[in-house]
Amino acid sequence: MFKFGDYVTKLINSASHEREFNPIFVKKTHQLKVYFLGTGTSQGIPIIGIDHEVCKSTDFKDKRLRVSAWISWEDHSYVIDCGPDFRQQMLSSNCRKLDGILFTHEHADHTAGLDDIRPFNFKQGAMPIYAHKRVLANIEQRFDYIFKTVDRYPGAPSVKTFEIENNQPFAIGNKIAIPVSVWHGNLQVFGFRIDDFAYLTDVKTIDEEEIAKLKGLKVLVVNALREQPHDTHFNLQEALDFIALLKPEKAYLTHISHMLGFHEEVQKKLPKNVFLAYDNLEITI
Repeated sequence: MFKFGDYVTKLINSASHEREFNPIFVKKTHQLKVYFLGTGTSQGIPIIGIDHEVCKSTDFKDKRLRVSAWISWEDHSYVIDCGPDFRQQMLSSNCRKLDGILFTHEHADHTAGLDDIRPFNFKQGAMPIYAHKRVLANIEQRFDYIFKTVDRYPGAPSVKTFEIENNQPFAIGNKIAIPVSVWHGNLQVFGFRIDDFAYLTDVKTIDEEEIAKLKGLKVLVVNALREQPHDTHFNLQEALDFIALLKPEKAYLTHISHMLGFHEEVQKKLPKNVFLAYDNLEITI
């Protein structure tokens, strides 16, 4: 039987000596609160200049900002991804403290809001950001002014960078985050497992060895773009097949396109333990 604690311990014991981990982090502490900051695809819903019926819906569940999630417990607070709607999402969710940002990958709908960490910088200092080394290099190139050390603009954001490596767990607060490597077409992307919760977005395929990290989940969040097949994202059926393989207690679908259809109509077609996420939905695990 898969035991998450044993798996984490194995990973910690195999971690590089450059990183120090305390086995106490394996212990699950307090319930996780997950706030869906955004559940839309790269253009959001509604899309600029589009007359699609879903884009004209008056149901608030059909209005989707770019995909992101806020994870909190005790006095710890982290977000997964920081897209172009980040400022609006922080205001809507009343997030007043942020201990770090976990990046899944470098695409703009997941990173373009980085400049808006400045209010947190002014209160808390440099923001820890966690990402694959490729993603960190991309962010440094695109937001070069953040990383300048000479003639630095006084009001520029500030960050502390932490490289995520596959099969190397890392501490966030008093918990351990397990990186889960997936494929977004030909692009490697990280998802994350924290306790019995896992968050995966922009998935098209996943290697068999990564699936072991996702056994025994209470809640899985995974992308489901639309009903039609897509080159780099799960469509709805692929997401449902993936959920059936993993058998989490509950699953929430995110990174949703207007082409999936109206929220309420799609929800009626889903299995009893699968739910369409929507912006500002909060769950506790």
